[in-house]
Amino acid sequence: MTNRSPKLSVIIPCFNVETYIPETVASLVNNARSDFEFLLVEDRSTKDQTYEALLELTKRLPNSRVIRHEQNGGLATARNTGIDASEGRYLTFLDGDDWLAPGYLDSLVDRIERLDVDFVRTDHVQVTGVQRSVHRAPEGRRDTPLDPRGSILPVGETTMVDYPYAWAGVYHRRLLDRGLLRFHDGLRTAEDRPWIWELHRRAESYAVAPLRGVFYRRGVASSLTQIGDVRQLDFFRSFDLVLGELADDPEAGTLRKKALRNYCVVIAHQLLSRDRFERSVAARLRQLAGEALGRMGEEELNEALAGMGEQRVHVLRRIRGGMKGVAA
Repeated sequence: MTNRSPKLSVIIPCFNVETYIPETVASLVNNARSDFEFLLVEDRSTKDQTYEALLELTKRLPNSRVIRHEQNGGLATARNTGIDASEGRYLTFLDGDDWLAPGYLDSLVDRIERLDVDFVRTDHVQVTGVQRSVHRAPEGRRDTPLDPRGSILPVGETTMVDYPYAWAGVYHRRLLDRGLLRFHDGLRTAEDRPWIWELHRRAESYAVAPLRGVFYRRGVASSLTQIGDVRQLDFFRSFDLVLGELADDPEAGTLRKKALRNYCVVIAHQLLSRDRFERSVAARLRQLAGEALGRMGEEELNEALAGMGEQRVHVLRRIRGGMKGVAA
């Protein structure tokens, strides 16, 4: 790399991904440029030789560094480690079991430079086994600068805060200077929820680009979405952070309705799939769900759940009690 700061920093947290990391690194090699840097954060893998694989594979990846944690910190902390070590004008993320299409990073940098916005979000391709499906960012306006706040609402529709994936986009370093790019340390799941809310509330401009170069692997056995242990319950802390940070927002009343609906959707999803949890974790899930729902006012909760669907409303009503007037 030259003495100039890199144009793009790519941050890749890695934990127990030895099986997938060869494909991930190969895709980075196919995206390498002399002004791109690659920061691979090894989060003290416990079940395989991810660290050793990274040391070998990155020998052919220009401008790359492997940073190893002294102890496991979780995805949010691993991303922060990469952010702190980064030097690029722009930052993007990739999970250690996903991969990129050739030339995708070129297109990503070209978009944010041409549009001159704080951040750009993209579509992505979801990979489940041999099946692939395109998932579009919810905002329909493409390749045009937008106000991030304008893409939070309406309450009852899927919006950009419901599409929180940090790796589906690229972010200008000035956001970091304003305190907007770091994640809440220690969050092991739903770490991107408070992060995306802060971006859309406090950044000044963004755009959506119709790029589909990120391949997001679903159903990975080591992924937290597949593991029913206590780390899954971090989503309660994530949404409590969202609600807490909304408290002093000038539009807190309106935005809180959206956040509550998001929270209830995730609580209902976890309750409806609780059979995958260990028994003690399932009991803790019910307890925390009851406490979270109990902190919500009856009227605002009824409003948040309206039209959410009979199954979801039923499971939440059983946990919370009351809410007889909710229209499923």
